[in-house]
Amino acid sequence: MRLHRVVALLNPPQSPFELACAAEVFGSVVHDVPTRYSFQVCAERPGPLRTTVGYTMLVEADLAALQEADTVVVPGWQPPGGPVPSTVTDALRAAHQRGARIVAICTGAFVLAAAGLLDGRRATTHWRSSARLAAAFPKVRVDSDVLFVDHGDVATSAGTGAGIDLCLHLVRADHGAAYAAQIARNMVLPPHREGNQLQYATRPVPAKADESLAPLLEWATSRLDTRLTLDRLAARAGLSSRTLARRFTEQLGTSPGQWLLGRRLDAARVLLEQTSLPVETIAARVGLASAVSLRRHFRTHFGTTPGAYRRTFGET
Repeated sequence: MRLHRVVALLNPPQSPFELACAAEVFGSVVHDVPTRYSFQVCAERPGPLRTTVGYTMLVEADLAALQEADTVVVPGWQPPGGPVPSTVTDALRAAHQRGARIVAICTGAFVLAAAGLLDGRRATTHWRSSARLAAAFPKVRVDSDVLFVDHGDVATSAGTGAGIDLCLHLVRADHGAAYAAQIARNMVLPPHREGNQLQYATRPVPAKADESLAPLLEWATSRLDTRLTLDRLAARAGLSSRTLARRFTEQLGTSPGQWLLGRRLDAARVLLEQTSLPVETIAARVGLASAVSLRRHFRTHFGTTPGAYRRTFGET
């Protein structure tokens, strides 16, 4: 299999964290995990490049590297809304026109917008910069509430960890849920957060240690084939149904029902990839009512059928 070429376009001062979001997902060599990506960095002007944390990195490639990229990542841009050279926007448009996927992490969305790649499209960025993006580029439909937006050819993410969420989402799109889970496991991360989750919860850190949902989420994930109603989850957590629903919104930015559906679809994808089980059996194993229900949710969430997904990503 030819390696998928990922090139990150850097600009001084470069945030190391946004760069690391892409580098860890696409550039790390992991024992017992097949290597399916190559990773490279470039800049408009090669040479020493300042970072936001006081050290300098050496960038050896120039914009010509984008001509060979399958995916171009813009891992932030400082200052947000700062000038973008025409050489950069021209190179991004040329890469997009020949079929490369263009991805922005955090404030990298300003660069994609400057290149006209987000005109008439929904996009996101760090919530602190959303109003500035919307004001500077009125043709872009800015959504400040979501973790990431993926149009297939162009994708944008919110700040910090949402960049990792987007990169793992792209790996799932390229190579399936099981492979993405291997990458996430190596990073000691949950394999999947939905792109439409809120960028930040109303109360990100529980006020008390015993308010964390983590034990309940682990318990529920191991019992997806059972009937997990809101009342049953609440009883397990020792809470009222209303309190549990509020804590899901506060800590995860979603409802218990939507969280469960996401985990069930994740489990279904892995079974489709790694087994030859009939769709009816998979639906039962992940706790969905029927094969019809699985097919309907699959179509809604992934734009394809379980059968087509298996033909693309199946390992058996």
